[in-house]
Amino acid sequence: MINVKSLTAVLVSALILGVLYLCNSLSYSRTSPQQNITPNNITPKNRLSADVNAMSNEVHLVAPDHLQYEQPSIVQGRTDVVTVTPWMAPIVWEGIFNPVLLDGIYKPKNITIIATVFAVGNYIRFLKKFLETAEQHFFVGFKVHIYVFTDRPNEVPQVTMASGRQLMVRLVPSSKRWQEISARRMELIQILIEEQLPNNRNYIFCLDVDSEFHGRWGSESLGGLVAVTHPGYYRDARSNFPYERRPSSRAYIAPGEGDFYYCGGAFGGLLQEVHQLAKTCRHNFEADAKEDIEAAWQEESHLNRYMWINKPSKVLSPEYLWQDFKPRNPEIHIVRFSGVVKNYAEIRPNP
Repeated sequence: MINVKSLTAVLVSALILGVLYLCNSLSYSRTSPQQNITPNNITPKNRLSADVNAMSNEVHLVAPDHLQYEQPSIVQGRTDVVTVTPWMAPIVWEGIFNPVLLDGIYKPKNITIIATVFAVGNYIRFLKKFLETAEQHFFVGFKVHIYVFTDRPNEVPQVTMASGRQLMVRLVPSSKRWQEISARRMELIQILIEEQLPNNRNYIFCLDVDSEFHGRWGSESLGGLVAVTHPGYYRDARSNFPYERRPSSRAYIAPGEGDFYYCGGAFGGLLQEVHQLAKTCRHNFEADAKEDIEAAWQEESHLNRYMWINKPSKVLSPEYLWQDFKPRNPEIHIVRFSGVVKNYAEIRPNP
């Protein structure tokens, strides 16, 4: 015979467990990955929950039928550099990819590559060479839309562009501090994507204007979230990286943490991924500013914090943002994009 009291106790227990599970699920679903984290409750655990984003969708790669290219090998190739991260993202170096095969895969997709460049104040002087060399090397044969953010629209140079390539100018205010110009880039990138490129599944790269292209930058660089290793630190121990080290900042990376040091002057990926990056970095920068905190290297510090948690799906070697004043190291077989030599006292509005 069934014990009524025992059965009642079991049903009540099951009901209580169900209510607790439902409450916990609702609480979890209401937790926003963009929640504000104040210095009083900064811990590795709640930073992780605030920073984690959904992984990028993988791209289905289809090669054209009968495309001829050199036979690949899994036992021969470059041995002087590392070509994959610990989380299995490719690290792109010259000699590890086939440009004919990659272009054959991506060109039929009819994608558009968006590039943003900031030419504010005296930095307008670098725009002409940037645009001219981009025509020679940046996604040649693809549709490319370049957005120039400037406070001097009348000084934007006239550069002949190939079919399918366009230049758009967006007016932005000038600034008395170069740090403010740097810091506002994430905000402006976020707004551009939301206002001009909504629901767009193309790719975007955010690049420094005081740089020039010297070699191919093409479909080998496409990925969900793409970072470029900094040419000044890629050989260093991470203890030497100029991460933001103050725990009070939302760009904070603790000693013993971090992967690589990434450039703020070159990053990109799918539009939805870069939008999430820009939105998060802007939010954290503005939250810091309300507490009178400015990260060590403005948006670059926040970018490094973001990419430590949200691992890039592709990492570009220092070939993709070298520095003209540096001699080439032996592993740098080609310089694709490089910052020009300049006198900062002449071009920056403040020291």
